[in-house]
Amino acid sequence: MTFQDLIITPIYLLLFIGLAFLIKPMVTTKETARYFIPALLIRFFGAIMLGVIYQFYYDGGDTFNYFTHGSKWIWEAFLEDPGLGIKMLFESGGKVRMPETFQYSQYIWYYKDPQSFLVVRIAAIFDIFTLHTYSATALFFAFFSFSGLWALFTIVSNRYQRHNVLIPIAILFIPSVIFWGSGILKDTITLGALGWFVFATYQVIEKKKINLLNLSIIGLSSLLILSIKPYIVISAVPTMVVWVFWKNIISIENWALRIMIVPVLGGLFLIIGYLSLNQISNYSEKYSIDAIAQTAAVTAYDIRYGWGARTGGDGGYDLGELDGSWQSMLRLMPQAIVVTLFRPFPWEVKNPLMLLSALEAILISFLTIRMLFNGGFRLILQDPFLVFCLAFSLLFAFAVGVSTFNFGTLMRYKIPMMPFYWLALVSKNEK
Repeated sequence: MTFQDLIITPIYLLLFIGLAFLIKPMVTTKETARYFIPALLIRFFGAIMLGVIYQFYYDGGDTFNYFTHGSKWIWEAFLEDPGLGIKMLFESGGKVRMPETFQYSQYIWYYKDPQSFLVVRIAAIFDIFTLHTYSATALFFAFFSFSGLWALFTIVSNRYQRHNVLIPIAILFIPSVIFWGSGILKDTITLGALGWFVFATYQVIEKKKINLLNLSIIGLSSLLILSIKPYIVISAVPTMVVWVFWKNIISIENWALRIMIVPVLGGLFLIIGYLSLNQISNYSEKYSIDAIAQTAAVTAYDIRYGWGARTGGDGGYDLGELDGSWQSMLRLMPQAIVVTLFRPFPWEVKNPLMLLSALEAILISFLTIRMLFNGGFRLILQDPFLVFCLAFSLLFAFAVGVSTFNFGTLMRYKIPMMPFYWLALVSKNEK
């Protein structure tokens, strides 16, 4: 961050706030309006604080690599030749750098990683408007993340209309989600896209609004997530199949007929889920069905003993041996879910950010115990949307828990499932 941030960022902050007040009447109700501006402002605060902490506490990291060692060079290309800058925006990255843009792309650290380079290109688009100002560009990221979460909040608040203060907290005000899901990071983009993805899917499944707008949102948001973190969609699609399956099952009032038809529908939806998952996972070789277990093992040990260990300070964990087989991965499922949802424990805390995660884990543990003992699980089973929220949360918790082996990295990776797990815990359990 530089002196330029102190000049440019306040201008964009005022512009975004003005825009928010303009669109607020169109996207809020009497019940939800009071959360709109505070939820947006706290995301802006999170975006700026992420930059401050990465600069002064971590002394660098992903967010600055995307910006200082990434979009900066596309911005430099724009200044010399706008056509050259535009050409770089349309490059997908990879092992081979294009000769025309090599003088700039040679300095981009993430050029050879297409998923990370997409974040660089998105940041470069915003840089055009912010004159390559870090915190102002971060506001654009935060605004997109907020838009997706607000879209999710609109369907949830409409579905559970009774007053429940924990629902806006679950979607809009979880501290770790605000911090890790607001700045210039992959997680900010995928979190916002996931919110839009679930919003549009909800319109199709629950409201029967199968129109061009919703299908376009589903297509664009899923493509964006697949281009950055494919495993999020790979976790969401089979659990959305469960959502549709459960909706059809509970709509059958006759118990005898329900028992007879469950195996038929179950088999049909199992085939649909497998074919859908196979099609989506083939989008990336690393996440094909045959390669997922091997990818999980390589990623876990790389984060635990490779680059994750070199960052230091956030603490590793060990769930057991991963040998790249599905058997070893599934054997660690209970431990993986527990570490994602309920750890780090207080005695495992090594820095202030881990303390934040530990405090959230304690609250999640309390809400989970309350849900199990007050009949909340039975209420979840009566609601297909909450069945999806719980199923997605548990599958995603397993996926990131078994493939991370580092608390610092896990704090970031798990934020997509946090709002959905909270929703499952509180939507029908608040008195």
